[in-house]
Amino acid sequence: MGLTLSVVIVSWNTRQLVLDCLNSLENCRLHMAMEVILVDNASADDTVECVRKQFSNTLIIQNSENLGFARANNLGLQASSGEFIALINSDVQVPNGSLEKMVSYMKENRDIGMLGPKMILRDGTTGQSCYRYPTVGRWFTEALSLSTILNKTAGFGDFKMSDFKHDRTMEVDVLTGWFWLVRREAIQQIGLLDTQFFMYGEDIDWPKRFHDGKWKVVFYSEANAIHYCGASSDRAPVRFYVEMNRANLQYFRKHHNIIGVIGFWMAIWLHQSLRLIGYSLVFALQKRRREIAAHKVKRSAACLLWLVGLKTGSEVA
Repeated sequence: MGLTLSVVIVSWNTRQLVLDCLNSLENCRLHMAMEVILVDNASADDTVECVRKQFSNTLIIQNSENLGFARANNLGLQASSGEFIALINSDVQVPNGSLEKMVSYMKENRDIGMLGPKMILRDGTTGQSCYRYPTVGRWFTEALSLSTILNKTAGFGDFKMSDFKHDRTMEVDVLTGWFWLVRREAIQQIGLLDTQFFMYGEDIDWPKRFHDGKWKVVFYSEANAIHYCGASSDRAPVRFYVEMNRANLQYFRKHHNIIGVIGFWMAIWLHQSLRLIGYSLVFALQKRRREIAAHKVKRSAACLLWLVGLKTGSEVA
């Protein structure tokens, strides 16, 4: 029999998180063969050296530069040999039993190509593991803060699925890329991650391609893992915020016609313009919220400059 499970982890300057992740995997008492592959994107914090010393059975692919999420994961996928491959972020810890439950569920349901567990945040709350497809209508309702009101309307509801309690297993549009369990047979059909997406966007594109290939994408509530996310999106660097919007535009260019691309551009313009005005007023009128308001004004302004071509994502501080 061949190998059942491969685990691929991509790291970039997250040494302690990687070590904690690998330790959690080592503590999983699996009744199946598993290999672990670490793809390091040129970390400068001795990640590779520490992993070699502490987890000698881990296969390490050491890149000479930061290749981004998609390209690095593709290297891990190409080096793997398991029937199922888990792509796990370096800031995740996997409890004993979760991987075994997920593999068993996929073996029982051969039409599932991608499975994702429940995300438990560091404070014990449930994180966002799945989304609806981003559509022009959903972007406009998000810009106008109407997504909750129109949540039950097809094509206009909240794409963040904030109404979903993550309390049941169900087929979904999109699973976020923090933890995927994928079937090798499905990857052989639909292909690897699209490397045009460097930082964001691939976790929308890949699930869509699974759907297009007639494979189910399923949120699995019976398994969980802990996601030690970094700073909240409110504190995310401005450049990353612009890159996220740029990746969304790439997604629309790939999967929609020119009308859809223009509609998305207009929705983002409206969204950022309204946020710029709104948080400027907050900055002026509410002293206790000035720091966060200033950050949000800065990132909306940067996004608008990028939209009109005055700055690229890499030029944003």
